[in-house]
Amino acid sequence: MKNFAIAALAAASGVLATPTPTEELVARASSSSLTAITVKGNAFFQGENRFYIRGVDYQPGGSSDLADPIADEAGCTRDIAEFKKLGINTVRVYTVDNTASHDACMAALSAAGIYLVLDVNTPLYSLNRATPAPSYNAVYLQNIFATIDAFANYTNTLAFFSGNEVINDDTTTSAAPYVKAVTRDMRQYIGSRGYRQVPVGYSAADVDSNRLEMAEYMNCGSDDERSDFFAFNDYSWCDPSSFQLSGWDQKVKNFTGYGLPLFLSEYGCNTNTRKFEEVAALYNTEMTSVYSGGLVYEYSQESSNYGLVTISGSSVTERPDFSALQSAFKATANPTGDGGFNSTGGASGCPVKSANWNVSSDALPAIPSAAAAYMKKGAGSGPGLSGKGSQNSGGTSTGTATAGSGSVSAVATGSSSSGTSSKSAAPLTVQPLNKAPMIIGFIVVGFSFLGATLL
Repeated sequence: MKNFAIAALAAASGVLATPTPTEELVARASSSSLTAITVKGNAFFQGENRFYIRGVDYQPGGSSDLADPIADEAGCTRDIAEFKKLGINTVRVYTVDNTASHDACMAALSAAGIYLVLDVNTPLYSLNRATPAPSYNAVYLQNIFATIDAFANYTNTLAFFSGNEVINDDTTTSAAPYVKAVTRDMRQYIGSRGYRQVPVGYSAADVDSNRLEMAEYMNCGSDDERSDFFAFNDYSWCDPSSFQLSGWDQKVKNFTGYGLPLFLSEYGCNTNTRKFEEVAALYNTEMTSVYSGGLVYEYSQESSNYGLVTISGSSVTERPDFSALQSAFKATANPTGDGGFNSTGGASGCPVKSANWNVSSDALPAIPSAAAAYMKKGAGSGPGLSGKGSQNSGGTSTGTATAGSGSVSAVATGSSSSGTSSKSAAPLTVQPLNKAPMIIGFIVVGFSFLGATLL
């Protein structure tokens, strides 16, 4: 997000322990009815159909007036009407209040056919790219886990971002192991708390010198350490341009064979008048074998001058960019079939240390011991947007993780925490099998057979 440097990390585990017959199973509640998005190979799917992200980045007020748009029912209702006119299916939100209720807005988004991609960090609870080790601590992870608790049960929560542009040049690549560790921890927390496998990944800066290395790094190592997808912010297509002039053809070539879903977490260069000519390329088969769509920056007009609309209280005024994007979306259909996706996926090799990649080992920091306890007991209530912050809160990692340590070893049997109505559900107890009806059934069948032979 322009002028909004938020480092965040998220995770969803794919290895779940199987409950024994007498173990208590929790029926997870959901306040929305959209089909949950899943990952197959290097693509997203809605049921059996390929899913392409067509969306916008949504944070009215930006960094100057930080607020949770998903907790603002009136604002959400106001803006969903515009989302429907655009024809989008996804919004990205950079900051939320994990103590607020989000039921009304998430239900309204669901009714409009719209999913949420959510950054789990806030300005006060994030990684410090300059000195990441102290900021990777239990207080920070507790806030992230509490945000997961607040949103994991909505079926229209498409994905979590574990961070945004934490690495923004060659000198900050040493923060990569901490970004990856947070992603691992989030995935483990989601699996350990019994949630569905909400995809977790990272939103990278479009840094030419290490973009590919970061993508490979987030997809290398053991399964518990790998992300569910990778995204990056890309402003290289500035109208008038083309697939070749923008360099997008080379990016497709570089990412061909990449084993995770890939999409643009921000796009829409505003150097010149925006016509959004890149939309036609993004949803064309020349890109869909590698990319799964993207999110236009941004919905509301802020200081950086990327807005599609201007918001004033309860009213919205559509700007020229709104009509341009609306027309581009209307003129561009998704490809038929599966868009040429890679059904097998697969891990990447870890990049080697170089002048532009300052990571010398594939090992990750171990999760802080206090944060590891949340896997079993839950994170509890989050601090919201008014907490004290976490970057120097202590309770840091004290060692190096062993491969596989982020796997889910047990699944919690109760709801993960108290909070909104979407989190609570009555437990269903699986009782031992009552054999009496079966025995009676066999007796009845036996006598029926005997009677038939005597006729």
